[in-house]
Amino acid sequence: MSQAVEETESREIAEFRAEVRAWLAENRPPKPDFVMPQNFLFVETNEQFEYLRDWQAKVYEAGYLGLDWPAEYGGGGDTLKRQRIVTQETGRAGTPFFVNTIGLQWAGPVILKYGTEEQKKKFLKPILSAEEIWCQGFSEPGAGSDLASVQTRAEPAASGNGWTVNGHKVWTTIGTRAKWMILLARTDPDAGKYPGLSFFLMPMQVPGVEVLPLIKMTGEGGFNQVIFTDAAMPRGAMLGAPGQGWEVAMATLTFERGAAEGTGGGQATSSADTVQRAAKLASQTQRDGRPASEDPLLRDRLVQLWMQEEGLRLGGMRRRVPGLSPDRPMVLALMNKLVYSEYAQNLAELGCEILGPDAALWMGDPNAPADAEWPRAYMNSFGMTIGGGTSEIQRNILGERVLGLPKSK
Repeated sequence: MSQAVEETESREIAEFRAEVRAWLAENRPPKPDFVMPQNFLFVETNEQFEYLRDWQAKVYEAGYLGLDWPAEYGGGGDTLKRQRIVTQETGRAGTPFFVNTIGLQWAGPVILKYGTEEQKKKFLKPILSAEEIWCQGFSEPGAGSDLASVQTRAEPAASGNGWTVNGHKVWTTIGTRAKWMILLARTDPDAGKYPGLSFFLMPMQVPGVEVLPLIKMTGEGGFNQVIFTDAAMPRGAMLGAPGQGWEVAMATLTFERGAAEGTGGGQATSSADTVQRAAKLASQTQRDGRPASEDPLLRDRLVQLWMQEEGLRLGGMRRRVPGLSPDRPMVLALMNKLVYSEYAQNLAELGCEILGPDAALWMGDPNAPADAEWPRAYMNSFGMTIGGGTSEIQRNILGERVLGLPKSK
């Protein structure tokens, strides 16, 4: 955020921003002596997990997570909506991301929206403090982009006390660490594709839940598949009403895609891959005895990406000002995930192009620039253009809901 923009903030907000900035400068954790994941999708080792969980707990204890959530559920009860300031400043400082991203940004907000009083009091504070980690049970081997085709079944238990779950979920980020899952399951196979779905808060550490890690092309873990075999859920596990699962799932995705406010805070990545960093890389990388930054085509691509970066930043500010998009009020919110994920992918690709042959060097190679952070970011970027709805799905949503185009078949 530029100094000019900061000068337009109220005194109270400006003072809070300065407070957060000073706290982060004094309390940011030391750089670990092990390789860190680039975002929450790829947390794998015990060292990574504990380091990140300790950091989230410290930020929460300082009062900088859950600011906008009601105080009775462990939040700050802040009427000034200052959580975005913390998110901006942690991003600016390049501090570690928060390991409980799914809890903070997806599960927590949707529990606040649809949960009973008992569910809110039980789940929200442990989400903020990272005491209880959450994962997401949406996609299946036969139901990815066509999410409503999920076949995982939740049936009333024979005992009459709770539910029994059978099925198969994939793309279950941090599933090996999670205590709870937000689960979309079919409760009435005769009710139709959408009305037959319900939404649950599923315990993960019960018999009948098997988490199987999946390894990505980078060699990192973090992704998983989950097999349910007569797994038990308690009676109060349902979020919302029977058959309301599709509505709750769509609300969850608006939070996941950054199209709605009300999250517990934080960013999903610690990556400092900005155009400024790419420009610095270009100035330090030699091509034919000259800095790569002197290549006019490369400079043009950097400028194009810088304009996208500024557009994303200014679009985020514009979204918060009522009346600036009266003709299509949801356009900026709905396009955020699509534009950001493709911007990040194009930036990582450019970083690899700047490196030239050195982009083929991998982690652990003493000659790999920045321990292969740019090629690693490029490979990881494909997960971001798929997760939360592929770029193709996002374009369909924009066409149908913003432009009013007919629904694709």
